[in-house]
Amino acid sequence: MTTGSRPAGLRARGWGWRYAGRRRPAVADVDLDIAPGERVLLLGASGAGKSTLLAGMAGLLGGDEDGEASGRMTIDGADPSTQRGRVGLVLQDPDAGVVLSRVGDDVAFGCENLGVPPERIPVRVRAALDAVGLDVPLDRETARLSGGQKQRLAIAGALAMDAGLLLLDEPTANLDPVGVREVRAAVGRAVEATGATLVVIEHRTDVWVELMTRVVVLDAEGGLLADGTPAEVFTRHAATLLAAGVWLPGHPVDLPALPAVTADVPAALRARGLAVSRDGRTPVRERLDLEVAAGAASVITGPNGVGKSTLALTLAGLLPEFAGTVEADTVPVGRRGARPSRWSSRELLTRIGTVFQDPEHQFLASTVRAELEVGPRALRRPSREIDAVVDRLLDELGLTALARANPFTLSGGQKRRLSVATVLATSPEVIVLDEPTFGQDRRGWAGIVSLLQAQVADGRAVVAVTHDEDAVRLLGGRHIELAAGAS
Repeated sequence: MTTGSRPAGLRARGWGWRYAGRRRPAVADVDLDIAPGERVLLLGASGAGKSTLLAGMAGLLGGDEDGEASGRMTIDGADPSTQRGRVGLVLQDPDAGVVLSRVGDDVAFGCENLGVPPERIPVRVRAALDAVGLDVPLDRETARLSGGQKQRLAIAGALAMDAGLLLLDEPTANLDPVGVREVRAAVGRAVEATGATLVVIEHRTDVWVELMTRVVVLDAEGGLLADGTPAEVFTRHAATLLAAGVWLPGHPVDLPALPAVTADVPAALRARGLAVSRDGRTPVRERLDLEVAAGAASVITGPNGVGKSTLALTLAGLLPEFAGTVEADTVPVGRRGARPSRWSSRELLTRIGTVFQDPEHQFLASTVRAELEVGPRALRRPSREIDAVVDRLLDELGLTALARANPFTLSGGQKRRLSVATVLATSPEVIVLDEPTFGQDRRGWAGIVSLLQAQVADGRAVVAVTHDEDAVRLLGGRHIELAAGAS
């Protein structure tokens, strides 16, 4: 890729950020120099401030009404907020980076906003798409791209602006294994072609480590926990990083796997001739016959775009069946039918609980504690019982210190743990979770998986949509695989 940009350098001295309404800073006392062209893997426990630091590098943290900065950070000697176009940020949600309906228009969008002369934009667009290996027509509808292709599209948009600093915040968190490989290969090609400085936040360290020249680990208490080459950090600081909850290559979590579920286990949910649809007009999956085992875990896997999330929402009674039926093994008092899609939200509370793919879609309250109280209060549980349940969940998922924090100010991993806890607070008979382990550090991941295994031990059914191969291994009592291209 031919580019007029140069790789950007970063300097931070005592830098930190405290969100408005929070007593403690999200990140503090960061002293960091990143030389032009370096490739940095940014690690740290959930809540250590990785995404906040990346947002600071991108100049996106806002003004005094949003929070308070400390220290100083510069990109090429200037405040990051003034470096428009020099920094490109790609987030974990593949759909978050898509702006326009056609591939070529989407990649050109940033250039147009920067005032790049129109005659230069087509060359930049084509070169950026070539750099990430996205060989599709410029008029291809962005809605028809896979998750991995959408992430490559977002990276291409940043490169077309001639970004000298490329920031990736867990870019493969929501992708299937094919999408992960696509994005990793695309980033490698792009930085080789452009020489751009690269900073990546990613819990999948084994995917990225060979591309990186440096590993920086944030300390949750402020400053840096480790800094050096990948070999130095992962060897010299291994024990410290594992204790802090940081994922290291070759160090899986050691938990027992749930046993396989035999065919004669009773069904908590039963789907027959099921077709599922998001919009009520077009089915994304048809002719499904499956059972969710009672008192066991079931995992739903398959490539991005095959209808896993839509199936999960339909099983949970939150989307109506497009065709066919989903029936539960228990019926609320006063109900004549066993179809969850016809139950009220109150009737679902103790029967089927749902954890959405985006945690923020289910937050209702202004504090973490209040969020956990929503379900039990709706069921008119006694205050003493509510307090006991909330205290236990805060402790089990490492959220006690954040009980008074606004849920929307939590880190991605903390939001996910809170979203899981809000559902467990009402002890539903069936728990449906969409990507329950994404964005988790090692400690948070183990906590969620252990908690879900405990729900199974207590006789509940757990249904998890996931790309996480370790979660499949440990939770996969029954495996429901949706293949690409099937109806």
